[in-house]
Amino acid sequence: MNDNKGNQEENQSTKPLFETVPIENSQADTVQPEEISPEVLNPEDVQGGSAFQPEIAPSDQPFVYEESKIKYVFIVFAILLFVGIFILVIRFFTGARSKAPIPDIKLVYWGLWEEKEVIEPLINEYQKNNPHVKIEYEKKSPQDYREKLISWSQKNIGPDIFRFHNTWLPELKSVTVPLPETIMKNLEFEKTFFPITQRDLKIGNFYYGIPLSIDGLVLIYNESMFKKAGISTPPRNWDELVEYVGKLQVINKDKEIITSGIAIGTASNIEHFSEIFGLMLLLNGGSLENLNQLEAAGALEAYRRFAELPNPTWNEAMPNSITAFAQEKVAMIIAPSWQILTINSISKDLKMKVIPIPKPPGGKQVSLASYWVEGVSNSSKNQLEAWKFLKFLSQKDSMTKLYELENKQRLFGEPYSRVDLAQVLIQNPYIGPIIQQAVDDSYVSLPIASRTFDNGLNDELRVYLENAVNATIQGVSYSEALSTAQKGVTQVFQKYNIQ
Repeated sequence: MNDNKGNQEENQSTKPLFETVPIENSQADTVQPEEISPEVLNPEDVQGGSAFQPEIAPSDQPFVYEESKIKYVFIVFAILLFVGIFILVIRFFTGARSKAPIPDIKLVYWGLWEEKEVIEPLINEYQKNNPHVKIEYEKKSPQDYREKLISWSQKNIGPDIFRFHNTWLPELKSVTVPLPETIMKNLEFEKTFFPITQRDLKIGNFYYGIPLSIDGLVLIYNESMFKKAGISTPPRNWDELVEYVGKLQVINKDKEIITSGIAIGTASNIEHFSEIFGLMLLLNGGSLENLNQLEAAGALEAYRRFAELPNPTWNEAMPNSITAFAQEKVAMIIAPSWQILTINSISKDLKMKVIPIPKPPGGKQVSLASYWVEGVSNSSKNQLEAWKFLKFLSQKDSMTKLYELENKQRLFGEPYSRVDLAQVLIQNPYIGPIIQQAVDDSYVSLPIASRTFDNGLNDELRVYLENAVNATIQGVSYSEALSTAQKGVTQVFQKYNIQ
């Protein structure tokens, strides 16, 4: 309450309601009273008789003014007392709420690839600023991971936060929840992350995950083998890549392959064969939904040509493609960046280089995306807190710290998913091409990724493609092999309600 206003009211209440006029200023000084002769006066009147007794005694008049002043003082006092009590009541209830303890919240976080010591420093930082939140990170085995995630979540015993592949959303509809706009609005998501993540993670008007990294197919080549073959620059387009394959190949007198130019053409011994075929399918203008078309048959023919007579550069007698590259038995492979770490763990002295997937002549550059995303379970009782933690992990500072922690344990960390961090890694010799393809919006996602271990969408589709490749080895035509594959692909798409 304003003290000045209170003083003003108190001053007004003590001021007389009526002001008296001093006698010396009254008209009594100018009007002469009528002279009364002594004999007219009655002696009893002079002695205090009632004839000249005033109705109100002058000595009683001030009590009228005093009574009025006390009344206003009581009114002001009552108002002040009421306001004081009201303030005390408000402070009591608001104080009681502010002092109420915030209940502890436990979040269970299922990861796949990162060890606990990599994630834990960021968890500790978040818990320091949010002491009521306790986060328990568990690194899970990829085998049967997707099935356990769905089964446990449906029983309300699954994790609050979990990692999933960018192609898994059709399989996880029953256990995922959308990213609330109170955590991150769509516009913020679209300004923060690369375009491919927007296409992969949006259903209707909602996003269903936060990507902490990006990855996809790149061309990995052996620099030493290039120099031995007299090649000083990497292939600039797909035609040049095919030309290099012939120069890099080494065969013995029995026409057995000693050194291959590139690992393409079979299914049994090529890591990521399905993605490579999918890439060639897109480069040839085909689509996974329409394997009956001529573009698809042309893509399969181009894929198989690398392993067919008269001049095969790869065959089923070669080792697994990743092992063969590490052993310098093949000069080029197509794989996601994480396979570079596998190769480096086998042969640390290998001089390898990485470039984006070469363009087709006159065409647009294309690569297949394959990365992992963090989501929140609909069985979580603390969904909002879970999304808050994931947003913290996706912030610029957190993502750079995570990369640094990963980089301490291996050749490089996971490539950034944030657009504003692209320039930080774009010159990196190993994952710069991954970032460049994301910046150029070259990525397309197809549910035929290798080593997702989903026992579902990806693995089921890969079986049909593998059967098609193997059928052509047995003499079945490209179009017939793909016609059979098309029936299986259609069934899988219907199973997971993919339009």
